Amino acid sequence: MKPSRSEFINVRGLRTHVRHWGEEGAPKLFMVHGWMDVAASFQFMVDCLQGDWHVIAPDWRGFGLTERTHSDTYWFPDYLADLDAMLDRYAPGEAVKLLGHSMGGTVATTYAGVRPQRIGKLVNLEGFGLPATRPSQYPGRVAAWLDDLRELPVMRDYASVEEVAGRLRKTNPRLSPERADFLAGHWSAQGEDGRWHILGDPAHKMRGPLLYHVDEIMACWSAITAPVLVVEAEDTDIWHKLGAKEMARVELDRRIGHLARVTTRMMPQAGHMLHHDQPEMLARMVEEFLAVE
Repeated sequence: MKPSRSEFINVRGLRTHVRHWGEEGAPKLFMVHGWMDVAASFQFMVDCLQGDWHVIAPDWRGFGLTERTHSDTYWFPDYLADLDAMLDRYAPGEAVKLLGHSMGGTVATTYAGVRPQRIGKLVNLEGFGLPATRPSQYPGRVAAWLDDLRELPVMRDYASVEEVAGRLRKTNPRLSPERADFLAGHWSAQGEDGRWHILGDPAHKMRGPLLYHVDEIMACWSAITAPVLVVEAEDTDIWHKLGAKEMARVELDRRIGHLARVTTRMMPQAGHMLHHDQPEMLARMVEEFLAVE
């Protein structure tokens, strides 16, 4: 495995963990992970990159080794502000190469429309957003959030790191035992009680009160000026988030249609965690895209 190093920086008042691979002077490639994931999750893909890259991958607030917010709800715009602050720190004034998976892909693609001048090339790995909502859903959404605040969510803990690895393999049967063991060591940590705890704030499981205004997000997508690579997984499980598969395909194509300079690729024999399932193929796709002038 390619060695990585950890750095802790202050991002908008939170102690934030950033993982680096490669040398400082190499071309920068930023990677942002998805929900309930960590930066180390990109290890297998980084191992397969052929070029000389300085990969910079933070743990989002409340995930991995980054500090939690000490509040009961996480707000999506904070991810945009955190990303903005980190790009200003590591690549001030540069148009960067940015890759995001799942929630990270949603953040990265939204950001690319908000700050189009800051993105040179964008890679979206299954970061297609949430189902559209209707104003009539708002009263019930807020009520559900208020109900959840009365009994905050908790994370399941585990007797051993091997048990954590087993949980990961149950969720993704494509994971080899070796990869599951590696991920378990970064996805969890042993507490003072001797149990292994997931490195994610349980507050991330809260149903927030805000509706998902897809038209506003699509306005951001339409404002992107950089070339975009969109990679889908052939065996993804994201369809249920967007409705029946046939309807979801139509909606997904509609969303992708807002990207002016887009290349789409389908990843065979991979699920939603395609950077775990097919890291070599994904690394090749990404580097081919980044090499095009």
